[in-house]
Amino acid sequence: MTPEETQLYQRICQFEIDDSLAAFPFSAKLSWEYQWSGIYTYRVIQEYKKFLFLVMVANQEISPSTAVDRAWHLHLLYTQSYWDELCGKVLKRSLHHIPGLGRKEDGLKYYYQYCQTLDIYHKYFGMPPDNIWNPPKYKGEKISFQWVDREKYWIIPKPTFSRSYFHYLYKKEQQF
Repeated sequence: MTPEETQLYQRICQFEIDDSLAAFPFSAKLSWEYQWSGIYTYRVIQEYKKFLFLVMVANQEISPSTAVDRAWHLHLLYTQSYWDELCGKVLKRSLHHIPGLGRKEDGLKYYYQYCQTLDIYHKYFGMPPDNIWNPPKYKGEKISFQWVDREKYWIIPKPTFSRSYFHYLYKKEQQF
């Protein structure tokens, strides 16, 4: 890192994303929203800060991992922390989140940007943790999320069956 990059990274690392006076601070909300452990949430926030650094030093558009993007989305809702403190005082410039428009070509664009992000990450920080920086994918996640009031509803996972189970059912059906 250049001396300027080192100073920038130190400012980003020292930035306190949690409000010490908040009863339910950013990290607790992030952990609650995605059912992450406290340690995993802490690690995602550290990786989010690395991503912020990479955005500032990259001479191109880059894309975050899924977990880092979730932290970024939530941080954008904390407008004073994000715009006044982070962008205004730490980064010293605006940093807008520009989502895709759902077009076919967006998949390839973000795939390429994400690959570039991993290359730049490797240059500055070495190998990214694979449980936070998922492998590049051309298509988006196939996971469906929805907020559920857990005080009113139970959450019961759908059962999964192996191929051998379906083979067993098929054989049983053939007997009749």
